[in-house]
Amino acid sequence: MAAAHHYALELEWTGNTGQGTSTYEGYSRAHVVRITGKPDLLGSADPMFRGDPALHNPEDLLLAALSQCHLLTYLALCARARINVLSYRDRAEGILLLTKDGGGQFTEVVLRPEVGVADAGMLAKAQHFHGEVHKYCFIARSVNFPVRCEAVVRAL
Repeated sequence: MAAAHHYALELEWTGNTGQGTSTYEGYSRAHVVRITGKPDLLGSADPMFRGDPALHNPEDLLLAALSQCHLLTYLALCARARINVLSYRDRAEGILLLTKDGGGQFTEVVLRPEVGVADAGMLAKAQHFHGEVHKYCFIARSVNFPVRCEAVVRAL
């Protein structure tokens, strides 16, 4: 039987400027995410939806979750295969398509990890593991749009 892991948080809207949501323009999109034992995460909407550009928005966090999950899964695969990863940097991008009905969705995310490994003899295997990550990455397996990976692996 599969083991279930539960996650919980508290989300509080902090953007009531005194009039609630009496007008679309009249309230702040500010909110705080609280997870027990972790620092609070201050958030807002994307600026195109009247949010604060200095705060994280849900779209940022979805992209970050995909990038983080790829990183952590990739490092685990490499460590288990005795590939010594010395550096990892990703320059991820996502495309959000807004629809005429006021909705929208992500159409794709592209991860662009740049990885440095210690042993040049492991380059092919290290590159190969980027293609294996999505079999295991919980976040990538949970979204309904493509998550592509354009990885570069070099020996350091």
